[in-house]
Amino acid sequence: MWWLLICEELVVCALMLAASRYFIHMLQLESYQLDGYMRWLKKDPANMFGWTFRCGLIASVAFYVLPVVISMFVTGERQRSSVISAILIMVITAAYSAWMIYKDFHRTQKKPLVFTKRVKRLYAVLAVASVVMFALITLIFGRYDTANAKRAVLWLPPYLMLAACPYVVMLAGYLAKPIEEKINRSFFVKAQSKLDSLKQMKKIGITGSYGKTSTKYCLAAILSEKYKVFYPKASINTPMGLSKVINDELTDDMDVFIAEMGARHVGDIKELVELVHPEYGMITSVGPQHLETFKTVETVAKTKYELIEGLPKSGKAFFAADGAEVDKLHDMCKINKFRAGMGDGYLDMRVEDIEVGSFGSRFTLIESDGSSIRVETKLLGRHNISNIVLCCQVAREIGMTLPEIAEGVKRIKPVKHRLQLIPGAMNVIDDAFNSNPVGAKEALNVLHSFPGRHLIVTPGFVEMGENEDKFNYELGRQIAETCDAAILVGPRHTSPIRQGMMDRGFDAKNIVVVNTLDDASKYIPAFASNGDAVLFENDLPDNYTEK
Repeated sequence: MWWLLICEELVVCALMLAASRYFIHMLQLESYQLDGYMRWLKKDPANMFGWTFRCGLIASVAFYVLPVVISMFVTGERQRSSVISAILIMVITAAYSAWMIYKDFHRTQKKPLVFTKRVKRLYAVLAVASVVMFALITLIFGRYDTANAKRAVLWLPPYLMLAACPYVVMLAGYLAKPIEEKINRSFFVKAQSKLDSLKQMKKIGITGSYGKTSTKYCLAAILSEKYKVFYPKASINTPMGLSKVINDELTDDMDVFIAEMGARHVGDIKELVELVHPEYGMITSVGPQHLETFKTVETVAKTKYELIEGLPKSGKAFFAADGAEVDKLHDMCKINKFRAGMGDGYLDMRVEDIEVGSFGSRFTLIESDGSSIRVETKLLGRHNISNIVLCCQVAREIGMTLPEIAEGVKRIKPVKHRLQLIPGAMNVIDDAFNSNPVGAKEALNVLHSFPGRHLIVTPGFVEMGENEDKFNYELGRQIAETCDAAILVGPRHTSPIRQGMMDRGFDAKNIVVVNTLDDASKYIPAFASNGDAVLFENDLPDNYTEK
């Protein structure tokens, strides 16, 4: 009867691999960071005790109960009863799992699982780990009833492996980690060597809690007026993401390379500096982003400053004037440094006479020696203007004239989902990408500058650590001051926003709480019509669930 165990092992392992698809997807969305994956598991009990847990539990109970029930109706051969019960358990479990898998993977997904080579290697490790675990369970906890010719009796049912599926994926991630590190290092070194060989190319690093991608696009547009500029498209800001782009796309005829540098852990920026070896470093902002990993804003600031610490002594550092943490980093800097933006105090480059409207923004760019020029851009928002001024200062130091810079600013195009104006019967302001308290406040100010009624659609802030409710409550108070109506996405998560609005005396009739963005779209006509303005502020992370 050992063949039954082999069949069961194949069924359990197949179900394990199928069920693991969901958890591997989440691991991929966490950039394969096991600590981030573990935080996701802990965030909601449904992640750990969801359908795989129920499936494994049901099958495990059936593993013991069903043979007894079958024996009551099947007389004669015990072996026959054992075979029937084993087959029924496998069929029931497979059917139940298939149905739950179908339901889960046919839900709407922002970013579907991409079957990269890394995912395929992870599946291979997971398959081997599943087979080994099943075999060990059988050897350690099983025995064969030779007297009654019964299949192996297990004290620990193998179907409990399905219940442990989220953790088996984590185990596979740990087992695959040395392999992936070796592969990643080879790509990293190849990209590093390629960059180092391009002696004539100027290399610029950009980091900040927010504004990195927008600043990258702004700087690329300005510098492209005079230079051949290479920069990774989209928000590629990790060592492996940059390494792949450098190895596959960077050509040796480029004058400038711009690298966006993101971080979720201390040391992340340092690793990126080791890869790029930039001569110019830009810090756009320091704020309460990714506090689940950084814990404090001070740690965020220290991590961002890794970029400046990695610059050569002949390098140049550029800081956005924010009157807070970035200014402190500017004061710490010992190499050639520049401060630009809209803050107080001494600025190497600043702006005056700002105009903002449906046309975009216009302002006067002024250097420390008094030289000035009027510029215009399609971008909205004071924080975007601040980023543009910082880029103008970099362009000036690289070798561009003010007229060249002004022409470059005209080339800047709005970045999708970053305070992007979509004109029409209603003015739609799309600021759905990766919101933060500073950017959200500015987006509300932009919304309020438009004529007509003002509606916001938002899930609030996510991944803000222990102060998340506080930030969302304050967002609610700001919404109450600037908006006529609000559609909140996610009942549980947005409750602090609603409370903040109510505490400011906002009319509850003008607040709607929905489960998804699709649901929100149904209510927009009830609050906004032709001539009104709608702001989409922030979007939920790819792996966020409230149920």
